[in-house]
Amino acid sequence: MPTAQQGPFQLVGMDYCGPLKSTPRGNQYVLCITDYFTRWVVAVAVPDCSAQTTAEALFNEYICRYGVPAAILSDQGTHFHNQLMEAMAKLVGYNHTYSTTYHPQSNGMIERFNATFIPQIAKLQDRENNNWDEFLTPVVFAYNTGIHSTTGYAPYELLFGREPRLSTDQPPSTFTFRKPNDYYEQLKKSMMIIHRNARRKMTDKQQQYKKRYDTQRKDPHYSINDRVLIRKHGLKNKLDPKYSVTPQIIVRDQHPVYIVQDESTHVETRVHVNDIRPIYSSQSN
Repeated sequence: MPTAQQGPFQLVGMDYCGPLKSTPRGNQYVLCITDYFTRWVVAVAVPDCSAQTTAEALFNEYICRYGVPAAILSDQGTHFHNQLMEAMAKLVGYNHTYSTTYHPQSNGMIERFNATFIPQIAKLQDRENNNWDEFLTPVVFAYNTGIHSTTGYAPYELLFGREPRLSTDQPPSTFTFRKPNDYYEQLKKSMMIIHRNARRKMTDKQQQYKKRYDTQRKDPHYSINDRVLIRKHGLKNKLDPKYSVTPQIIVRDQHPVYIVQDESTHVETRVHVNDIRPIYSSQSN
């Protein structure tokens, strides 16, 4: 699987925000697509989160603008994990990886963006007669032009090799026209330096996170026939239960991955230990 540190558009993550209040244009969801190296975010307002809508938005708003990523990472929601998306991955030429199978924290960057993004949209719902989709682009632009703590650069700068010109900047008094070849050679040098610094900053941050995680984490083990609940991914409504309602039975132990079986349907699911919550039963005397 490609890693983020190989460069821009090697690994991108997808997730949905919503459902939000329906706008006059009929949009209720936001498909967020984030590049793991630059942290560049593309957000598309859509009316639903069906497989067809997801495939069309991904192709038209991302692939046709930035090219084909080496790999796409998402949760196992039905809007991502279906025959249409699998066929598109084969046709276009990228690998589609699902976060629960690979690692439950893999798509955490998208979830962290959503955590900052949803409150912004909620404000627009209340203040702007619910036309939040009309303000989606400037909200995302503000995020893309802000310095990211992990890389030390704005996503815009990592992607384009220069700082954006903003409305607060003074108009230039002079213009310098350079030959495309001269500009390209200078851009290559700049991008090499910027990306190298970003990789070093990302590595340092990852080591800090790992050290903090290793000191705080617990590593529970489960046994065959243990009754547990499992985390639900791809929730359409943020208020839906985050864990399964029906108990699951551990039927196979491949720690840190377990195979669980639903008590009611007997359907088996492959799940990472971090997506498992034990059921504590109390016995009366």
